[in-house]
Amino acid sequence: MDVEKDILRWFDGQLSIEELKALYPNNDFRNLEKTAFYSKQFDVPKIDEQSALNDFKKRSLEKESGKVIPLNFKAFLKIAAVFLVMLGSSYFLFFNNEKTFTTDVAQSTSLILPDNSEVILNAKSKLSYNKKKWEKSRNLQLNGEAFFKVMKGEKFTVNTETGSVEVLGTQFNVKERENYFEVQCYEGSVRVTDQSNTVILKPGESYRIINGKVNPVEKFNSKNPSWLNSESTFNNVPFWQVIEEFERQYDITITVDNINTEEVFTGGFTHSNKEVALQSITIPLKISYKIKGDNIEFYNYEAK
Repeated sequence: MDVEKDILRWFDGQLSIEELKALYPNNDFRNLEKTAFYSKQFDVPKIDEQSALNDFKKRSLEKESGKVIPLNFKAFLKIAAVFLVMLGSSYFLFFNNEKTFTTDVAQSTSLILPDNSEVILNAKSKLSYNKKKWEKSRNLQLNGEAFFKVMKGEKFTVNTETGSVEVLGTQFNVKERENYFEVQCYEGSVRVTDQSNTVILKPGESYRIINGKVNPVEKFNSKNPSWLNSESTFNNVPFWQVIEEFERQYDITITVDNINTEEVFTGGFTHSNKEVALQSITIPLKISYKIKGDNIEFYNYEAK
């Protein structure tokens, strides 16, 4: 395995432990570090060079004795290290049952679950489930936003920090961000449960929580979330939510100067043209902006 070669490079001083961890983030190198630490505790005997030379001359006059093979302690350490890594890899192969999918900023991905249900993850999101327990319990943990096309079968549950969504077979979207939670039902029905409420959603219905409070949402008639078509749309949401989504889709940082980010916004922006997208979210609110590399400053027309 490549990991074994890179461990040997670490022993030879060609890689640091930090570089090794970065190359293999799913491996546990704590035992490896301990092995290296304790190996350094062995005292290396000091050699009297003159005495050794005299002893060599004396022994060279005597009859050659049997060959002695010195113990190569460094080689021993390399073998021990490879064994530890193989042991750690075996753990992840046989005992680690969690399957995790993640997306970065400006990235989305589509995946198929073991029951052939389809999930599409939006930017900066994470989805995980237990592979061993999947057949008996279709439970997933979501942090971010995802659209689900669920195959009929046993109960299918999406858990988030704010609430959970339960279905049998349907299509729905879950968005769970900081101080924002929304579920939209596109087909079938879903049950949404948070700390204080349980609601049943039918196609075209939504359930939204902003800053811990349930917000009423108008019915919609779209067939799927707009972000699947590389667009983000909003209906009466605080402007700070629009800003955060813009940052996720374009991998930039937005700062505001004397802007009321609690003002509600209805509209949207494309994911394929930053200039057009900026105009789409600033003109309706009479906001101007300045672009400085990967940073954008929003300010009122009258401010500057």
